Amino acid sequence: MPGALEGLRVIDLSRVLGGPYCGQMLADHGAEVIKIEPPQGDETRLWGPPFDQEGISAYFAGINRNKRKIALDLSKPEGRAVLLKLLEQTDVLIDNFKTGTMEKWGIGYADTLSKKFPRLVHARVSGFGADGPMGGFPGYDAMVQASSGLVSVNGSADGGPVRIGVPVVDLSTGMNACIGILMALYERNRSGKGQFIDATLYDSAIALHQPHAPNYFSAGLKPKLVGNSHGSLAPYSNFPTKGRNIVVGAGNDGQFRKLCQMLGKPELADDPRFKTNKDRVAHKPELEAELRALTKDRDGESFATELMQNGVPSGAVLEVPDVMEHPHTKHRNMVWEKDGYRNVGNPVKLSRTPAGVRSKPGKFGTDTKAVLAEAGYSVAEIDTLIATGIALTEIRKA
Repeated sequence: MPGALEGLRVIDLSRVLGGPYCGQMLADHGAEVIKIEPPQGDETRLWGPPFDQEGISAYFAGINRNKRKIALDLSKPEGRAVLLKLLEQTDVLIDNFKTGTMEKWGIGYADTLSKKFPRLVHARVSGFGADGPMGGFPGYDAMVQASSGLVSVNGSADGGPVRIGVPVVDLSTGMNACIGILMALYERNRSGKGQFIDATLYDSAIALHQPHAPNYFSAGLKPKLVGNSHGSLAPYSNFPTKGRNIVVGAGNDGQFRKLCQMLGKPELADDPRFKTNKDRVAHKPELEAELRALTKDRDGESFATELMQNGVPSGAVLEVPDVMEHPHTKHRNMVWEKDGYRNVGNPVKLSRTPAGVRSKPGKFGTDTKAVLAEAGYSVAEIDTLIATGIALTEIRKA
């Protein structure tokens, strides 16, 4: 079944995570995405172990399915000439080169690409953007988590600030770039013109500061490290059981009253210290101590399910293998498999044009010859491009 983006052609020049994740989101929904790697390959091909039987790292495999794989040496004028030829039939370009690289090569958006290809949508993923006090600085997820304040709000008073355990900044930037691309394509239907999309890790990280930023702007509040608790809501924390810990969040007085009933202590809901959320937040240590005493002898997974069935948000603290094999994960089609490939599925579910896995992540340069032939290059021309190192089918050794 054709995906929602069938007929859309994307060239993905990006490497590592944010840009490739954006490209994969588009590819999962039917876009033809051509990933152009440099001669040494996307560095995440080497980020392991683990590696699969074909030598592809799990890291690379997680964000590069459904893409055609070619390689060009864009540092050479001949390589850039091939890219320009490919862009003649392309709707979207994604890159995450160091700021100024494409401009130095004479293929920047403002001076060149927007003029040669006025309908092109060009998305750039970068750490901090091209200008300003931090413009042009390199950015990896952990570093931007630190410089954007995310690390400062994650952790406990005892343990200190810690990095969030998944690359949330890279992934959210990839999602934001994807949203920007779709917005620009929609606007192109009216104007007939493409535009440049500036997606930065820094901006994406700052946009995640909910509710810390509103609290600061409203009352000048500086967030404190609260561990598993919530600064404005109680109870909303991690509680011990005789099995797995559970996280329970009572977002209103009704949910709190139901929680107290199910814990066998309904009178707790009428305690003057805990009658309203404002009261509960003010007396959070006492409240959490009361609840810990009531949960510690429960079976975590079964009690979390029972709470959910009765309208109290909760969840057992599962580990990654538990989640990937969970029946609801399977029901939601969040694990995709094809020809030995197995990985997380696409979270965006469309009713008539669902996403799907058409091809697993391929080896370096597997589609170089085919893509060049489709662009109009003859066999002799392709052979010359490969012989001179402009196009590649194998990783260039250092």
